[in-house]
Amino acid sequence: MKHDKSASRFWLMYARGQAARSDSEIGNERNLDDRGETDAGFSLVEIVMTITIMAIIMVPTLNAVMATITAGRLNTNMSAVETVLQNAADRVNRAPKSCDYTLYAQAAAQTNGWTADTTTVLQQHFVPGATANTDGQWADLACLATESAPADLAVQLVTITVTSPDGKIEKSLQVVKSDV
Repeated sequence: MKHDKSASRFWLMYARGQAARSDSEIGNERNLDDRGETDAGFSLVEIVMTITIMAIIMVPTLNAVMATITAGRLNTNMSAVETVLQNAADRVNRAPKSCDYTLYAQAAAQTNGWTADTTTVLQQHFVPGATANTDGQWADLACLATESAPADLAVQLVTITVTSPDGKIEKSLQVVKSDV
């Protein structure tokens, strides 16, 4: 019986799990091994360049993500300040005419879970001019200093200022109360 070299090579490759490869692929591999050229992996320069390129891409991306997070937090705080301010203005507007509206503004802040000191209220009343040709002016206090209740037809200006708990956002709103 004649010994067939190609058949024995097939069974040898089959045993190694290489049966599906053609003779030309095996020959090419054998030629590479004979010349000492094998894949040795990545060089240190390639690894350093890859890390550098990744850093160049990642740093701006992370900065953009941080800017987005900061802007989102600022937006949330701005919305909360606006909500408290609108609630305070609504409470002052609906309140019966009084000489002090501080409690109404503070209640709006506390409803939002904030401390009362996040709101300040400046109260003034209008003093008409002495004659029809002179301008009037705003005087401090919502009522005259001698009064314990607002006079009829008195015009009051209530300036409500709300500051966010972190102190970064401050907004004001004016409410005019009048019987006129």
